[in-house]
Amino acid sequence: MTKAQFVELVQKNGGFESKAVAERAVKAFTDSVKDALVKKEDVSLVGFGTFSTAKVAAKSGLVPGTTKTYSKPAHTAPKFKFGKTIKDAVSGL
Repeated sequence: MTKAQFVELVQKNGGFESKAVAERAVKAFTDSVKDALVKKEDVSLVGFGTFSTAKVAAKSGLVPGTTKTYSKPAHTAPKFKFGKTIKDAVSGL
């Protein structure tokens, strides 16, 4: 599903009067989640899931099939864990 298709779905499900208003709602949601994650805060939507961050340790290794090595610095990565309601809906329970 493309962003445009998703905005249409949000417009239909949310009863928004136009696609522009629905798109602003989608943008407000994604920007808000991003802002919270930048502050290292979790966003928990009961039944839907939880957006969070995780610290990833630095690592280095060998590129397969070569003698080259690589290193990746420590960083913070975004994570999402689906809630039970979504898991059950997708699995058909």
